[in-house]
Amino acid sequence: MLLSAQTFPSSKDPRSTLKPGRYDAGVAEKNMRLVSTVPKPAPFDTARGLTFINSDLAFRGNYVYQANFAGFSIWDISNPAKPVMASVVRCITSQGDPTIYGNLLFLSAEGPGNRNDCGDGGVQDPKDHMAGVRIFDVSDPKAPKLIKNVQTCKGSHTHTLVPSPTNKNIIYLYVSGQQAARPETELAGCKNGNNPADPTNSLYQLDIIKVALDHPERAEVIPGARIFTGLGGAGECKQFCEPVSPRAAGRAPRPAPVADMPDGPRNCHDVTAYPAINLLAASCSTHSILVDISNPEKPFRIDALADTNNYQGRHTAAFSNDGKKLIQTDEWGGGTGPMCQASSMIELGGNTVITLDAKKKQAQRAYFKLPSAQAAEENCVSHNGGIIPVPGRDLYVQGWYQGGVSIMDFTDADKAFEIGYFDRGSINPPRMVDVPAAASAEMNRNVRGGGNTIGGSWGAYYWNGLIFSSELDRGMDILELTPSAELTANEIAAAKLVTFTEYNPQSQPKMVWPAAFVVVRSYLDQLVRGQGLASARTSAIDAALTAAEAKSGTARAAALNALAAEVGKDVAGAKDGARVRTMASEIRRLAAASK
Repeated sequence: MLLSAQTFPSSKDPRSTLKPGRYDAGVAEKNMRLVSTVPKPAPFDTARGLTFINSDLAFRGNYVYQANFAGFSIWDISNPAKPVMASVVRCITSQGDPTIYGNLLFLSAEGPGNRNDCGDGGVQDPKDHMAGVRIFDVSDPKAPKLIKNVQTCKGSHTHTLVPSPTNKNIIYLYVSGQQAARPETELAGCKNGNNPADPTNSLYQLDIIKVALDHPERAEVIPGARIFTGLGGAGECKQFCEPVSPRAAGRAPRPAPVADMPDGPRNCHDVTAYPAINLLAASCSTHSILVDISNPEKPFRIDALADTNNYQGRHTAAFSNDGKKLIQTDEWGGGTGPMCQASSMIELGGNTVITLDAKKKQAQRAYFKLPSAQAAEENCVSHNGGIIPVPGRDLYVQGWYQGGVSIMDFTDADKAFEIGYFDRGSINPPRMVDVPAAASAEMNRNVRGGGNTIGGSWGAYYWNGLIFSSELDRGMDILELTPSAELTANEIAAAKLVTFTEYNPQSQPKMVWPAAFVVVRSYLDQLVRGQGLASARTSAIDAALTAAEAKSGTARAAALNALAAEVGKDVAGAKDGARVRTMASEIRRLAAASK
Protein backbone atom coordinates (compact mmCIF):
# COMPACT_ATOMS: atom_id res chain seq x y z
CA MET A 1 0.00 0.00 0.00
CA LEU A 2 1.45 3.35 -1.03
CA LEU A 3 0.82 6.58 0.80
CA SER A 4 0.01 9.82 -0.97
CA ALA A 5 3.45 11.21 -1.74
CA GLN A 6 4.55 14.74 -1.01
CA THR A 7 6.35 16.68 -3.71
CA PHE A 8 9.99 17.53 -3.24
CA PRO A 9 10.65 20.79 -1.37
CA SER A 10 9.84 23.75 -3.58
CA SER A 11 12.55 26.18 -4.68
CA LYS A 12 9.84 28.80 -5.38
CA ASP A 13 8.90 29.21 -1.73
CA PRO A 14 9.73 32.70 -0.25
CA ARG A 15 12.04 30.98 2.23
CA SER A 16 14.30 29.78 -0.56
CA THR A 17 15.71 33.19 -1.54
CA LEU A 18 16.35 34.88 1.81
CA LYS A 19 19.37 37.09 2.41
CA PRO A 20 21.99 35.38 4.65
CA GLY A 21 23.38 36.84 7.86
CA ARG A 22 23.69 36.08 11.56
CA TYR A 23 21.58 38.95 12.90
CA ASP A 24 20.56 40.69 9.68
CA ALA A 25 19.30 37.76 7.62
CA GLY A 26 16.18 38.09 5.51
CA VAL A 27 12.93 36.90 7.08
CA ALA A 28 9.87 35.13 5.67
CA GLU A 29 6.76 34.50 7.73
CA LYS A 30 3.25 33.14 7.25
CA ASN A 31 0.47 33.01 9.87
CA MET A 32 2.91 34.21 12.54
CA ARG A 33 4.95 37.30 13.35
CA LEU A 34 8.06 37.96 15.39
CA VAL A 35 7.25 39.59 18.75
CA SER A 36 10.84 39.77 20.01
CA THR A 37 14.21 38.14 19.76
CA VAL A 38 17.01 38.10 22.32
CA PRO A 39 20.61 37.15 21.55
CA LYS A 40 22.55 34.58 23.49
CA PRO A 41 24.01 35.94 26.73
CA ALA A 42 27.70 36.83 26.66
CA PRO A 43 28.95 33.62 28.38
CA PHE A 44 27.48 31.56 25.52
CA ASP A 45 27.97 33.97 22.62
CA THR A 46 30.15 31.95 20.34
CA ALA A 47 29.57 29.75 17.33
CA ARG A 48 32.44 27.36 18.10
CA GLY A 49 31.26 23.85 17.19
CA LEU A 50 28.51 22.54 19.48
CA THR A 51 30.12 23.67 22.73
CA PHE A 52 27.93 26.73 23.28
CA ILE A 53 24.80 26.10 21.24
CA ASN A 54 21.36 26.60 22.74
CA SER A 55 19.23 23.50 23.07
CA ASP A 56 15.74 22.92 24.49
CA LEU A 57 13.22 24.94 26.52
CA ALA A 58 11.06 24.45 29.61
CA PHE A 59 8.39 26.82 30.94
CA ARG A 60 6.98 27.84 34.32
CA GLY A 61 5.00 30.95 35.23
CA ASN A 62 6.68 34.01 33.74
CA TYR A 63 9.99 32.22 33.17
CA VAL A 64 11.50 30.35 30.25
CA TYR A 65 14.41 28.02 30.99
CA GLN A 66 16.68 27.82 27.96
CA ALA A 67 19.33 25.13 28.00
CA ASN A 68 22.73 25.36 26.38
CA PHE A 69 25.46 22.77 25.92
CA ALA A 70 27.48 24.86 28.37
CA GLY A 71 24.76 25.63 30.95
CA PHE A 72 21.40 27.40 30.92
CA SER A 73 19.68 30.79 30.94
CA ILE A 74 16.51 31.87 32.75
CA TRP A 75 14.41 34.50 30.99
CA ASP A 76 11.71 36.60 32.61
CA ILE A 77 8.98 36.93 29.95
CA SER A 78 6.51 39.03 31.96
CA ASN A 79 6.68 41.37 28.97
CA PRO A 80 7.15 39.09 25.94
CA ALA A 81 8.14 42.07 23.80
CA LYS A 82 11.11 42.70 26.09
CA PRO A 83 12.35 39.52 27.80
CA VAL A 84 14.72 40.15 30.71
CA MET A 85 17.61 37.89 31.65
CA ALA A 86 17.15 36.63 35.21
CA SER A 87 20.37 34.59 35.32
CA VAL A 88 22.96 32.72 33.30
CA VAL A 89 24.63 29.61 34.68
CA ARG A 90 27.85 28.30 33.13
CA CYS A 91 27.88 24.54 33.58
CA ILE A 92 29.30 22.27 30.88
CA THR A 93 26.42 19.83 30.41
CA SER A 94 26.11 18.50 26.89
CA GLN A 95 23.33 18.62 25.77
CA GLY A 96 21.48 20.08 28.74
CA ASP A 97 17.97 18.82 27.96
CA PRO A 98 15.83 20.68 30.58
CA THR A 99 12.76 19.92 32.70
CA ILE A 100 11.20 22.24 35.25
CA TYR A 101 9.03 21.03 38.13
CA GLY A 102 8.18 23.47 40.88
CA ASN A 103 11.49 24.92 42.08
CA LEU A 104 13.59 22.13 40.56
CA LEU A 105 15.34 22.28 37.20
CA PHE A 106 16.69 19.02 35.77
CA LEU A 107 19.40 18.97 33.06
CA SER A 108 20.59 16.00 31.00
CA ALA A 109 24.34 15.35 30.82
CA GLU A 110 25.98 13.02 28.33
CA GLY A 111 29.44 12.75 26.83
CA PRO A 112 33.00 12.71 28.13
CA GLY A 113 33.48 16.41 28.92
CA ASN A 114 30.95 17.00 31.74
CA ARG A 115 32.37 17.38 35.24
CA ASN A 116 30.67 17.09 38.61
CA ASP A 117 31.69 20.66 39.43
CA CYS A 118 30.26 22.06 36.14
CA GLY A 119 33.74 23.28 35.17
CA ASP A 120 35.21 23.35 31.70
CA GLY A 121 38.58 22.08 30.60
CA GLY A 122 37.49 18.47 30.29
CA VAL A 123 37.57 15.51 32.67
CA GLN A 124 41.04 14.58 33.87
CA ASP A 125 39.97 12.04 36.52
CA PRO A 126 37.15 9.53 35.84
CA LYS A 127 35.76 10.10 39.35
CA ASP A 128 35.00 13.70 38.30
CA HIS A 129 32.95 12.63 35.26
CA MET A 130 29.26 13.57 35.28
CA ALA A 131 26.89 11.61 33.03
CA GLY A 132 23.25 11.53 34.05
CA VAL A 133 20.91 14.25 35.31
CA ARG A 134 21.84 17.39 37.24
CA ILE A 135 19.31 18.87 39.69
CA PHE A 136 19.24 22.61 40.36
CA ASP A 137 17.24 24.58 42.90
CA VAL A 138 15.80 27.56 41.00
CA SER A 139 13.51 28.88 43.74
CA ASP A 140 15.46 32.12 43.26
CA PRO A 141 15.67 32.49 39.47
CA LYS A 142 18.50 34.97 39.92
CA ALA A 143 20.66 32.54 41.90
CA PRO A 144 20.22 28.86 40.86
CA LYS A 145 22.06 26.27 42.97
CA LEU A 146 23.28 22.82 41.98
CA ILE A 147 22.02 20.38 44.60
CA LYS A 148 22.56 16.92 43.09
CA ASN A 149 24.28 15.04 40.26
CA VAL A 150 22.46 11.77 39.59
CA GLN A 151 24.85 9.46 37.76
CA THR A 152 23.48 6.91 35.25
CA CYS A 153 25.28 4.18 33.36
CA LYS A 154 24.64 5.53 29.84
CA GLY A 155 24.38 9.19 30.71
CA SER A 156 21.37 11.24 29.68
CA HIS A 157 20.93 12.54 26.16
CA THR A 158 17.35 13.47 27.02
CA HIS A 159 14.91 12.79 29.84
CA THR A 160 11.15 12.94 30.36
CA LEU A 161 9.14 13.67 33.49
CA VAL A 162 6.41 11.24 34.58
CA PRO A 163 4.54 12.22 37.77
CA SER A 164 3.47 9.54 40.19
CA PRO A 165 -0.28 8.96 39.82
CA THR A 166 -0.58 8.10 43.52
CA ASN A 167 1.93 10.32 45.35
CA LYS A 168 2.19 14.06 44.62
CA ASN A 169 5.59 14.13 46.31
CA ILE A 170 7.14 11.71 43.79
CA ILE A 171 8.15 12.23 40.18
CA TYR A 172 10.08 9.99 37.82
CA LEU A 173 12.56 10.89 35.10
CA TYR A 174 12.72 8.45 32.20
CA VAL A 175 16.28 8.80 30.89
CA SER A 176 17.38 8.15 27.31
CA GLY A 177 21.10 7.53 27.10
CA GLN A 178 22.81 7.19 23.73
CA GLN A 179 26.29 6.13 24.79
CA ALA A 180 27.61 2.74 25.83
CA ALA A 181 27.57 1.83 29.49
CA ARG A 182 30.36 3.40 31.53
CA PRO A 183 33.08 1.11 32.90
CA GLU A 184 32.30 -0.31 36.32
CA THR A 185 35.52 1.27 37.56
CA GLU A 186 33.88 4.64 36.92
CA LEU A 187 30.33 3.79 38.07
CA ALA A 188 29.61 0.57 39.94
CA GLY A 189 26.91 -1.70 38.55
CA CYS A 190 27.25 -0.67 34.90
CA LYS A 191 27.47 -3.45 32.34
CA ASN A 192 27.71 -3.63 28.57
CA GLY A 193 26.06 -6.78 27.25
CA ASN A 194 24.36 -8.22 24.19
CA ASN A 195 21.35 -9.88 25.82
CA PRO A 196 18.28 -7.59 25.92
CA ALA A 197 16.59 -9.90 28.46
CA ASP A 198 19.48 -9.76 30.94
CA PRO A 199 18.26 -7.55 33.85
CA THR A 200 21.88 -6.70 34.73
CA ASN A 201 22.63 -5.38 31.23
CA SER A 202 22.76 -1.58 31.29
CA LEU A 203 22.40 -1.13 27.53
CA TYR A 204 18.90 -2.42 26.83
CA GLN A 205 16.79 -0.19 29.03
CA LEU A 206 15.66 3.32 29.76
CA ASP A 207 17.08 4.38 33.11
CA ILE A 208 14.53 5.69 35.62
CA ILE A 209 15.35 8.24 38.31
CA LYS A 210 12.98 8.54 41.26
CA VAL A 211 12.80 11.97 42.89
CA ALA A 212 11.12 12.82 46.20
CA LEU A 213 10.25 16.49 45.83
CA ASP A 214 10.78 17.23 49.51
CA HIS A 215 14.27 15.66 49.37
CA PRO A 216 15.60 16.02 45.81
CA GLU A 217 19.13 15.54 47.10
CA ARG A 218 18.16 11.90 47.70
CA ALA A 219 17.13 11.26 44.08
CA GLU A 220 18.22 7.80 42.94
CA VAL A 221 18.25 5.44 39.99
CA ILE A 222 15.75 2.58 40.28
CA PRO A 223 15.28 -0.47 37.99
CA GLY A 224 14.78 0.75 34.46
CA ALA A 225 12.25 0.30 31.69
CA ARG A 226 13.18 -2.82 29.74
CA ILE A 227 11.10 -2.15 26.63
CA PHE A 228 13.45 -3.61 23.98
CA THR A 229 13.34 -7.34 24.77
CA GLY A 230 12.24 -9.38 21.79
CA LEU A 231 12.60 -6.60 19.22
CA GLY A 232 14.73 -7.77 16.36
CA GLY A 233 16.01 -5.77 13.44
CA ALA A 234 13.33 -4.02 11.46
CA GLY A 235 14.43 -5.14 8.01
CA GLU A 236 13.17 -3.35 4.92
CA CYS A 237 9.84 -1.54 5.01
CA LYS A 238 7.03 -3.72 3.62
CA GLN A 239 3.87 -1.78 4.41
CA PHE A 240 2.81 1.88 4.31
CA CYS A 241 5.89 2.73 2.29
CA GLU A 242 6.77 5.37 -0.25
CA PRO A 243 8.55 4.15 -3.38
CA VAL A 244 12.31 4.21 -2.97
CA SER A 245 13.57 7.48 -4.39
CA PRO A 246 15.83 7.25 -7.45
CA ARG A 247 17.97 9.82 -5.65
CA ALA A 248 18.87 7.08 -3.17
CA ALA A 249 20.62 5.03 -5.84
CA GLY A 250 24.21 4.39 -4.97
CA ARG A 251 23.84 5.09 -1.26
CA ALA A 252 26.11 3.03 0.98
CA PRO A 253 24.26 0.23 2.80
CA ARG A 254 23.65 0.49 6.53
CA PRO A 255 26.62 -0.73 8.57
CA ALA A 256 26.36 -4.25 9.89
CA PRO A 257 25.83 -4.62 13.65
CA VAL A 258 28.73 -5.44 15.94
CA ALA A 259 29.37 -9.17 16.13
CA ASP A 260 26.97 -11.01 18.47
CA MET A 261 25.02 -7.79 19.11
CA PRO A 262 21.29 -8.03 18.32
CA ASP A 263 20.29 -5.63 15.55
CA GLY A 264 17.18 -4.32 17.30
CA PRO A 265 17.09 -1.02 19.21
CA ARG A 266 18.75 -0.68 22.60
CA ASN A 267 18.13 2.97 23.38
CA CYS A 268 15.86 5.87 22.48
CA HIS A 269 16.65 9.41 21.51
CA ASP A 270 13.58 10.85 23.18
CA VAL A 271 10.47 9.59 24.90
CA THR A 272 7.28 11.64 25.22
CA ALA A 273 4.89 10.96 28.09
CA TYR A 274 1.18 11.73 28.08
CA PRO A 275 0.40 11.13 31.76
CA ALA A 276 -3.32 11.92 31.43
CA ILE A 277 -3.78 8.75 29.35
CA ASN A 278 -0.94 6.71 30.93
CA LEU A 279 0.99 6.39 27.68
CA LEU A 280 4.55 7.05 26.60
CA ALA A 281 5.72 7.21 22.98
CA ALA A 282 9.37 6.28 22.61
CA SER A 283 11.46 7.28 19.58
CA CYS A 284 14.04 4.53 19.38
CA SER A 285 16.14 4.56 16.22
CA THR A 286 14.19 2.38 13.77
CA HIS A 287 11.22 1.81 16.11
CA SER A 288 8.26 3.75 17.46
CA ILE A 289 7.50 2.06 20.78
CA LEU A 290 4.29 2.62 22.74
CA VAL A 291 4.58 2.06 26.50
CA ASP A 292 2.03 1.78 29.32
CA ILE A 293 3.13 3.98 32.27
CA SER A 294 0.10 3.57 34.52
CA ASN A 295 2.63 2.29 37.07
CA PRO A 296 5.73 4.42 36.36
CA GLU A 297 7.99 1.97 38.21
CA LYS A 298 6.77 -0.96 36.12
CA PRO A 299 6.26 0.27 32.56
CA PHE A 300 5.63 -2.26 29.79
CA ARG A 301 5.64 -2.20 26.01
CA ILE A 302 2.25 -2.25 24.28
CA ASP A 303 3.34 -2.06 20.66
CA ALA A 304 6.34 -1.42 18.40
CA LEU A 305 6.30 -0.15 14.82
CA ALA A 306 9.27 -0.06 12.47
CA ASP A 307 9.96 1.55 9.11
CA THR A 308 13.66 1.46 8.34
CA ASN A 309 13.20 2.21 4.64
CA ASN A 310 12.01 5.73 5.35
CA TYR A 311 13.08 6.47 8.93
CA GLN A 312 16.72 6.06 9.83
CA GLY A 313 16.61 7.79 13.21
CA ARG A 314 13.33 8.32 15.03
CA HIS A 315 13.96 11.33 17.19
CA THR A 316 10.96 12.84 19.02
CA ALA A 317 7.29 11.94 19.38
CA ALA A 318 4.12 13.86 20.15
CA PHE A 319 0.52 12.80 20.75
CA SER A 320 -2.58 14.42 19.35
CA ASN A 321 -4.64 15.84 22.20
CA ASP A 322 -7.18 12.99 21.96
CA GLY A 323 -4.37 10.42 22.08
CA LYS A 324 -5.47 8.76 18.84
CA LYS A 325 -2.51 9.89 16.71
CA LEU A 326 1.25 10.12 17.07
CA ILE A 327 3.91 12.11 15.31
CA GLN A 328 7.40 10.70 14.97
CA THR A 329 10.17 12.98 13.71
CA ASP A 330 13.29 11.82 11.91
CA GLU A 331 16.58 13.64 12.52
CA TRP A 332 18.26 12.44 9.32
CA GLY A 333 21.96 13.20 9.54
CA GLY A 334 21.94 14.23 13.21
CA GLY A 335 20.93 17.86 12.79
CA THR A 336 24.21 19.27 11.47
CA GLY A 337 23.68 18.75 7.74
CA PRO A 338 21.59 20.44 5.01
CA MET A 339 18.86 17.82 4.61
CA CYS A 340 16.16 20.18 3.24
CA GLN A 341 17.65 21.00 -0.15
CA ALA A 342 15.75 20.63 -3.41
CA SER A 343 17.74 17.43 -3.99
CA SER A 344 17.04 15.93 -0.55
CA MET A 345 14.94 12.81 -0.26
CA ILE A 346 11.39 13.37 0.91
CA GLU A 347 11.43 9.95 2.56
CA LEU A 348 13.93 11.03 5.20
CA GLY A 349 14.30 13.97 7.55
CA GLY A 350 10.66 14.84 8.18
CA ASN A 351 7.66 13.67 10.18
CA THR A 352 5.45 10.64 9.95
CA VAL A 353 1.90 10.45 11.31
CA ILE A 354 0.79 7.29 13.11
CA THR A 355 -2.71 6.33 14.22
CA LEU A 356 -3.58 4.23 17.26
CA ASP A 357 -6.53 1.83 17.22
CA ALA A 358 -8.68 0.86 20.20
CA LYS A 359 -6.05 -1.69 21.27
CA LYS A 360 -3.24 0.91 20.96
CA LYS A 361 -1.76 -0.75 17.89
CA GLN A 362 0.14 1.65 15.66
CA ALA A 363 -0.46 2.14 11.94
CA GLN A 364 1.77 4.38 9.86
CA ARG A 365 0.02 6.99 7.71
CA ALA A 366 1.24 10.21 6.05
CA TYR A 367 4.73 11.69 5.73
CA PHE A 368 5.46 15.40 5.99
CA LYS A 369 8.62 17.20 4.87
CA LEU A 370 9.31 20.92 5.10
CA PRO A 371 7.98 22.21 1.73
CA SER A 372 10.77 24.72 1.17
CA ALA A 373 14.15 24.13 -0.39
CA GLN A 374 16.86 25.36 1.98
CA ALA A 375 20.41 26.31 1.05
CA ALA A 376 23.48 24.10 1.26
CA GLU A 377 24.73 26.37 4.09
CA GLU A 378 21.71 25.60 6.31
CA ASN A 379 21.64 22.62 8.62
CA CYS A 380 18.01 21.59 8.34
CA VAL A 381 15.96 18.57 9.39
CA SER A 382 12.85 17.79 11.39
CA HIS A 383 13.30 18.51 15.11
CA ASN A 384 11.40 19.29 18.32
CA GLY A 385 7.93 20.76 18.69
CA GLY A 386 4.59 20.65 20.45
CA ILE A 387 0.82 20.85 19.96
CA ILE A 388 -0.99 24.16 19.38
CA PRO A 389 -4.34 24.03 21.26
CA VAL A 390 -6.80 24.87 18.49
CA PRO A 391 -10.05 22.97 19.17
CA GLY A 392 -11.07 20.61 16.38
CA ARG A 393 -7.64 20.51 14.75
CA ASP A 394 -4.33 18.76 15.30
CA LEU A 395 -1.61 21.38 14.81
CA TYR A 396 2.07 20.81 15.54
CA VAL A 397 4.62 23.64 15.68
CA GLN A 398 8.26 22.62 15.50
CA GLY A 399 11.80 23.71 14.81
CA TRP A 400 13.68 22.60 11.70
CA TYR A 401 17.07 24.08 12.68
CA GLN A 402 17.92 26.58 9.90
CA GLY A 403 14.74 25.51 8.13
CA GLY A 404 13.07 27.75 10.72
CA VAL A 405 9.77 27.21 12.53
CA SER A 406 6.89 25.44 10.79
CA ILE A 407 3.30 24.56 11.71
CA MET A 408 1.96 21.23 10.43
CA ASP A 409 -1.75 20.35 10.32
CA PHE A 410 -2.15 16.59 10.81
CA THR A 411 -5.90 16.54 11.53
CA ASP A 412 -6.25 14.19 8.57
CA ALA A 413 -3.71 11.48 9.30
CA ASP A 414 -3.28 10.81 5.57
CA LYS A 415 -2.83 14.42 4.47
CA ALA A 416 -0.49 16.39 6.70
CA PHE A 417 0.31 19.87 5.36
CA GLU A 418 1.91 23.15 6.39
CA ILE A 419 -0.15 26.20 7.41
CA GLY A 420 2.48 28.60 8.77
CA TYR A 421 6.17 29.33 9.14
CA PHE A 422 8.89 31.71 10.30
CA ASP A 423 12.31 31.47 8.70
CA ARG A 424 15.53 33.42 8.32
CA GLY A 425 18.19 33.21 5.66
CA SER A 426 21.29 31.12 6.31
CA ILE A 427 23.81 32.28 8.88
CA ASN A 428 26.68 31.78 6.43
CA PRO A 429 26.78 33.33 2.94
CA PRO A 430 26.51 30.98 -0.02
CA ARG A 431 29.56 29.31 -1.45
CA MET A 432 30.89 30.17 -4.88
CA VAL A 433 28.33 27.92 -6.58
CA ASP A 434 25.25 27.17 -4.49
CA VAL A 435 24.43 23.94 -6.26
CA PRO A 436 24.08 20.93 -3.95
CA ALA A 437 26.72 18.79 -5.68
CA ALA A 438 29.24 21.61 -6.05
CA ALA A 439 28.64 22.99 -2.58
CA SER A 440 28.95 19.51 -1.15
CA ALA A 441 32.34 19.13 -2.76
CA GLU A 442 33.53 22.32 -1.02
CA MET A 443 32.40 21.24 2.45
CA ASN A 444 34.95 20.32 5.09
CA ARG A 445 34.08 16.73 5.97
CA ASN A 446 36.21 16.88 9.11
CA VAL A 447 34.07 19.61 10.71
CA ARG A 448 30.48 19.31 11.93
CA GLY A 449 28.20 21.01 9.44
CA GLY A 450 30.90 20.90 6.79
CA GLY A 451 32.39 24.15 8.05
CA ASN A 452 29.07 26.00 8.08
CA THR A 453 27.76 27.56 11.31
CA ILE A 454 25.28 25.26 13.05
CA GLY A 455 22.20 27.20 14.01
CA GLY A 456 18.44 27.51 13.66
CA SER A 457 15.47 26.45 15.74
CA TRP A 458 16.20 23.54 18.07
CA GLY A 459 12.58 23.42 19.15
CA ALA A 460 9.48 25.60 18.87
CA TYR A 461 6.62 25.39 21.37
CA TYR A 462 3.26 27.04 21.97
CA TRP A 463 3.11 28.35 25.53
CA ASN A 464 0.19 30.38 26.88
CA GLY A 465 -0.61 32.28 23.71
CA LEU A 466 2.84 32.60 22.15
CA ILE A 467 5.38 30.46 20.30
CA PHE A 468 8.91 30.25 21.71
CA SER A 469 11.81 29.07 19.57
CA SER A 470 15.25 28.23 20.93
CA GLU A 471 17.75 29.40 18.31
CA LEU A 472 20.98 27.42 18.54
CA ASP A 473 23.27 30.26 17.46
CA ARG A 474 21.26 33.48 17.50
CA GLY A 475 19.35 33.35 20.81
CA MET A 476 15.61 32.99 21.43
CA ASP A 477 12.61 34.08 19.37
CA ILE A 478 9.08 34.80 20.60
CA LEU A 479 6.40 34.59 17.93
CA GLU A 480 2.67 35.21 17.75
CA LEU A 481 0.07 33.55 15.54
CA THR A 482 -1.67 35.82 13.03
CA PRO A 483 -5.06 35.14 11.41
CA SER A 484 -5.71 34.13 7.83
CA ALA A 485 -8.05 31.86 5.90
CA GLU A 486 -5.96 28.89 7.10
CA LEU A 487 -6.00 29.90 10.77
CA THR A 488 -8.78 32.23 11.86
CA ALA A 489 -8.93 34.83 14.62
CA ASN A 490 -11.47 32.63 16.43
CA GLU A 491 -9.13 29.63 16.35
CA ILE A 492 -6.23 31.73 17.66
CA ALA A 493 -8.42 33.19 20.43
CA ALA A 494 -9.64 29.72 21.40
CA ALA A 495 -6.04 28.49 21.63
CA LYS A 496 -5.24 31.36 24.01
CA LEU A 497 -7.91 30.06 26.42
CA VAL A 498 -5.66 27.07 27.22
CA THR A 499 -3.04 28.06 29.79
CA PHE A 500 -0.74 26.16 32.12
CA THR A 501 1.47 27.09 35.05
CA GLU A 502 4.19 24.73 33.82
CA TYR A 503 5.10 23.06 30.56
CA ASN A 504 7.74 20.49 29.64
CA PRO A 505 7.18 19.58 25.98
CA GLN A 506 8.19 15.93 26.39
CA SER A 507 5.70 15.52 29.26
CA GLN A 508 2.62 16.43 27.31
CA PRO A 509 -0.36 18.01 29.15
CA LYS A 510 -3.97 17.39 28.20
CA MET A 511 -5.60 20.50 26.74
CA VAL A 512 -9.12 21.41 27.86
CA TRP A 513 -11.05 24.42 26.60
CA PRO A 514 -13.56 26.37 28.70
CA ALA A 515 -17.03 26.89 27.25
CA ALA A 516 -16.72 29.97 25.03
CA PHE A 517 -18.13 31.54 21.90
CA VAL A 518 -14.71 31.49 20.20
CA VAL A 519 -14.52 27.72 20.73
CA VAL A 520 -17.88 27.24 19.00
CA ARG A 521 -16.88 29.67 16.28
CA SER A 522 -13.64 27.77 15.74
CA TYR A 523 -15.65 24.71 14.72
CA LEU A 524 -17.88 26.90 12.55
CA ASP A 525 -14.83 28.40 10.82
CA GLN A 526 -13.51 24.91 10.15
CA LEU A 527 -16.83 23.85 8.62
CA VAL A 528 -16.76 26.90 6.37
CA ARG A 529 -13.12 26.30 5.38
CA GLY A 530 -13.66 22.63 4.62
CA GLN A 531 -17.15 23.05 3.19
CA GLY A 532 -18.33 20.54 5.75
CA LEU A 533 -21.79 22.08 5.99
CA ALA A 534 -23.89 23.98 3.49
CA SER A 535 -23.08 27.70 3.38
CA ALA A 536 -26.70 28.69 4.03
CA ARG A 537 -26.57 26.78 7.30
CA THR A 538 -23.16 28.11 8.41
CA SER A 539 -24.38 31.67 7.76
CA ALA A 540 -27.55 31.04 9.76
CA ILE A 541 -25.58 29.52 12.64
CA ASP A 542 -23.21 32.50 12.61
CA ALA A 543 -26.14 34.92 12.87
CA ALA A 544 -27.73 32.89 15.66
CA LEU A 545 -24.48 32.89 17.63
CA THR A 546 -24.17 36.65 17.26
CA ALA A 547 -27.74 37.09 18.50
CA ALA A 548 -27.19 34.76 21.46
CA GLU A 549 -23.95 36.51 22.45
CA ALA A 550 -25.84 39.79 22.68
CA LYS A 551 -28.10 38.26 25.34
CA SER A 552 -27.15 37.26 28.89
CA GLY A 553 -28.15 34.82 31.64
CA THR A 554 -31.12 32.54 31.04
CA ALA A 555 -32.04 34.31 27.80
CA ARG A 556 -28.63 33.50 26.34
CA ALA A 557 -28.88 29.90 27.60
CA ALA A 558 -32.31 29.48 25.99
CA ALA A 559 -31.13 30.85 22.66
CA LEU A 560 -28.07 28.58 22.68
CA ASN A 561 -30.09 25.47 23.59
CA ALA A 562 -32.47 26.19 20.74
CA LEU A 563 -29.52 26.63 18.37
CA ALA A 564 -27.92 23.39 19.57
CA ALA A 565 -31.12 21.52 18.76
CA GLU A 566 -31.16 22.97 15.25
CA VAL A 567 -27.48 22.19 14.68
CA GLY A 568 -28.08 18.63 15.86
CA LYS A 569 -30.49 18.20 12.94
CA ASP A 570 -27.70 19.22 10.54
CA VAL A 571 -25.51 16.24 11.40
CA ALA A 572 -27.18 13.71 9.12
CA GLY A 573 -26.90 15.79 5.95
CA ALA A 574 -23.49 17.34 6.57
CA LYS A 575 -20.32 16.46 4.70
CA ASP A 576 -18.45 16.69 8.02
CA GLY A 577 -21.08 15.30 10.37
CA ALA A 578 -18.60 14.57 13.15
CA ARG A 579 -17.52 18.21 13.37
CA VAL A 580 -21.13 19.43 13.28
CA ARG A 581 -21.96 17.05 16.13
CA THR A 582 -19.03 18.36 18.16
CA MET A 583 -20.10 21.95 17.50
CA ALA A 584 -23.62 21.18 18.70
CA SER A 585 -22.12 19.70 21.88
CA GLU A 586 -20.02 22.83 22.42
CA ILE A 587 -23.10 25.03 21.97
CA ARG A 588 -24.93 23.03 24.65
CA ARG A 589 -21.91 23.29 26.94
CA LEU A 590 -21.85 27.05 26.41
CA ALA A 591 -25.58 27.21 27.20
CA ALA A 592 -25.02 25.37 30.49
CA ALA A 593 -22.28 27.84 31.42
CA SER A 594 -24.56 30.80 30.60
CA LYS A 595 -27.27 30.04 33.19
